[in-house]
Amino acid sequence: MRTWKRLCAAVLTVFLILAAVLNIVMLKGLRYADGQYRVEAKRLADEITETGSYDLAGYPHITGVYTGDDLYISDEHYVIIEANGTLYRAEYTLENDYGTIIAADCVLGVLFLLLCGVFAYIWQNVLKPFGSLNDVPQELARGNLAVPIPEQKSRFFGKFTWGVNLLREKIESDRQKELSMQRDRKLLLLSLSHDIKTPLSAIKLNAKALAKGIYTDAEKRRAAAESINARADEIERFVNEITKASSEDFMSFEVSCGETFLSRVISRISARYAPQLGLTGTEFIINTYDDCILSCDPDRLGECLQNLVENAVKYGDGKHIEIGFDRMDGCELITVRNTGCTLEEKELPRIFGSFHRGNNAGNVHGNGLGLFICKRLMTLMGGDVYAEIQDGCFCATLVVKLA
Repeated sequence: MRTWKRLCAAVLTVFLILAAVLNIVMLKGLRYADGQYRVEAKRLADEITETGSYDLAGYPHITGVYTGDDLYISDEHYVIIEANGTLYRAEYTLENDYGTIIAADCVLGVLFLLLCGVFAYIWQNVLKPFGSLNDVPQELARGNLAVPIPEQKSRFFGKFTWGVNLLREKIESDRQKELSMQRDRKLLLLSLSHDIKTPLSAIKLNAKALAKGIYTDAEKRRAAAESINARADEIERFVNEITKASSEDFMSFEVSCGETFLSRVISRISARYAPQLGLTGTEFIINTYDDCILSCDPDRLGECLQNLVENAVKYGDGKHIEIGFDRMDGCELITVRNTGCTLEEKELPRIFGSFHRGNNAGNVHGNGLGLFICKRLMTLMGGDVYAEIQDGCFCATLVVKLA
């Protein structure tokens, strides 16, 4: 804010200095114009001396020339000149056009006030509201979700503050969900660990009995083995429940299906990645397509398409990325294709699993969730996603229902 005040002061000072310089130049010009009549009077005298006559058309400041008895009688500005031994009274007019200077100063004054008004408007409607939000991101980063966010009716920041409030509410909601999931997970683990102890104890007892040869009868040994197997199945069931619960807790998605134009989704992807890939030298091509209305959650579909492009950037060779389109059975097929695929065909069925990373991951940073998230989101939107390898290129296709 202090820098802004200094900038305003500097601009206004420069403006006033330029206005003063302009006034000085204009005043000098007027003084120069006032001296023109002397030059014209000297030229007039020379002309009369040389030709014995004169033509006032060439002397814009001279209004009349007189001689004789009325030589010194005049109410006008005049100068006495001599030509061929005769005195002449040359009347002249002064063009001190101070009105021009006054008009120019009025215009400069209006511009100065307008400039001050613009600075005041920017301060009141842009900088001051923005300054009141300076501490909000830091407080949110510290976990202080109760930080006050002043409402702004300004068209510049009204939507921004509304969005920040939504973000804060979303963070608070996610925090409550996380706490609830952690509490439920702990209760589940405590319950299952208690339930596992019973079959585990039975397995240990039967295993010790078999190891010590307590059961001499073959039938009893078979029954003990069957008991161990049954208890192992029971433990396996508990483990499956833990795995299922963990998966459900980890991946909880909200999808709001609606309708959107394909062009809107693609234009957002193009605006995001075309400049970035252009700087890295990657050929990024979006094939021509027929615009249509899709039945989906626009934000979630954009997220899925973004994940596919990010994968193409991370795991491709950086030479070529292409987005293609097709239509089949009432669905729009959006395919992201990249060169430099090193993934093996046998891994394709597993790449949509959570935390799975293919053999082409190498040292590329990732957590193996991108395609898993795509699969879950597309399923919730009534669509699908699949992948294939064609001519050394990895192709991931989103199947989106048409509205």
